[in-house]
Amino acid sequence: MKVLITGAAGNLGSHLAGYLMNCEEILDLRLMIHITPLSYTIEGFKNVEVCQSDLSKPETLNKACENVNCIVHFAGVLFAPNPESFLPITNIKYFQNLVNAAIDAKVKRIILISFPHVEGNTTPQNPANGRLNGNPVSVHAQTRLKEEQYLFKKCNGTNTTAISLRPGMIYSKNILMLDAGKWLMKKWLLAVWKKPTWIHLISIDDFLEATKQAIIKPGVSGIYQLGDEKPVYLQEFLDMMAVHLGCKKPWRLPEWCIYFAAGTVELFAKIFNTKSSLTKDFIRIGMVSYTGDISRMKNDLLPNLKYPDIKSGIKII
Repeated sequence: MKVLITGAAGNLGSHLAGYLMNCEEILDLRLMIHITPLSYTIEGFKNVEVCQSDLSKPETLNKACENVNCIVHFAGVLFAPNPESFLPITNIKYFQNLVNAAIDAKVKRIILISFPHVEGNTTPQNPANGRLNGNPVSVHAQTRLKEEQYLFKKCNGTNTTAISLRPGMIYSKNILMLDAGKWLMKKWLLAVWKKPTWIHLISIDDFLEATKQAIIKPGVSGIYQLGDEKPVYLQEFLDMMAVHLGCKKPWRLPEWCIYFAAGTVELFAKIFNTKSSLTKDFIRIGMVSYTGDISRMKNDLLPNLKYPDIKSGIKII
């Protein structure tokens, strides 16, 4: 089996690449990069190769997809101001280019890494369950939903199987968003809104194993919600993290204060052409509760989680 990972130089793409490089079931691994080089070495892994392609240029994708059995798609743009201006292109159009090239190359399986936010507000009583007709409020979720819709429509009637994995918040060391939160927490600068917001967590260990099973296991198809067995409130999770790290718990602030901070960070990034670790759309998506029905995951991919809840997994943060 030959597997292609797009966005292999990115945060989650790097984690998966490292995991699969030591996987006996994966005979060959192709790591797609664009501009940013890999931050890790592949020296000593004869079955691993790097290819440089540009998702905006379909002609560069044919060679990347050649002789590939499965594609796992992470590539995208994060931490840039005004995501409303570029996500319809970088998420939707670029992914369409990849899907078209994959089908032309007769790739057997395409796995899109999505998230449960695409179904809009969901709770433990009304979890995300694999719908493709959600009405999300954030641009990140709206464009990701359109990616899912295109993937399943385009693969229908072909020999290419469409799979969408929708993990909740992935936690571990060396996860960019959590590392930023930990830095702010240690400086006593982290704040969160007051309204309780459901989140569905999953450890990096369980996410990587579930993704591996989606790659190698026969008969896998469709949409899978990835999460642990006990959703929690975001505020509860951050408080637990603070106690674990020996920090003070995050400030509770009105929503307008959070949006003001995000707008300030975004404006600074626009003026000085820097990365924007916070945007108003990040806050918009963050304020929406999200949980998923993990029954398909447990039936088809991961019957037993290494960390079934955050209480058992907090030690790896």
